[in-house]
Amino acid sequence: MGSCFYTTSSGVSSGLLFRQMFEKESSTYTYLLADASHPQKPALLIDPVDKTVERDLALIKDLGLKLIYALNTHVHADHVTGTGLIKTKVPGVKSVISRASNGKADWLVEPGDKIFFGDLFLEVRSTPGHTLGCVTYVTGNGPNQPQPRMAFTGDALLIRGCGRTDFQGGSSVQLYKSVHSQIFTLPKDTLVCPAHDYKGFTVSTVGEEMQYNARLTKDEETFTKIMENLNLAYPKMIDIAVPANMVCGLQDPNPSASI
Repeated sequence: MGSCFYTTSSGVSSGLLFRQMFEKESSTYTYLLADASHPQKPALLIDPVDKTVERDLALIKDLGLKLIYALNTHVHADHVTGTGLIKTKVPGVKSVISRASNGKADWLVEPGDKIFFGDLFLEVRSTPGHTLGCVTYVTGNGPNQPQPRMAFTGDALLIRGCGRTDFQGGSSVQLYKSVHSQIFTLPKDTLVCPAHDYKGFTVSTVGEEMQYNARLTKDEETFTKIMENLNLAYPKMIDIAVPANMVCGLQDPNPSASI
């Protein structure tokens, strides 16, 4: 479990509480962010996994936080999101996913939306290509926001890699454009916090990935050829995960009911 301390541009602590948590079966990172300096200590989770919901909620309780949002970067194919389960256990929590995902949630965000938790916020950036509805959540840019900035990239940009583009409306050309226009334009010291890692890495930076990413440092044509020839196995959880995640992780017996 990782933790960091952040300052604002003035050098004063931003109040951001941050934890990175890991689910080993799907190699998924879940991120907990909170405004610890706010009286209510409002918090949010990014990409929770159903199997680790109890762990995550126990940590939130231990830290005295108030969970207000459970976010997904996209409709995952390799695990079932914990968002729906969290909503059954913590009254008032709102689920969040992009409108472009066609998934079900309390808040269907669009590019440019800001998700506030206390005095801090995340900015929504559209980064399709792995799936049609992928977004990257980026910590705010302002005098009272944490520095360096942080980009929660989902599967769009991984450490020295990227998500596959061969299903769920994926597009290599679109992914290349998304990363270069929406992530590589961020300050080079921006921390890259992906949804997965399979080699034990926990964090990177925009500058590192612009220099060392084995796929995205190539030109668009070469990148597309690389992605077309990955020959990856069919995701073993996709037939279970995608239908469940379209409804925020719960198979709702009443389609008209709101999760």
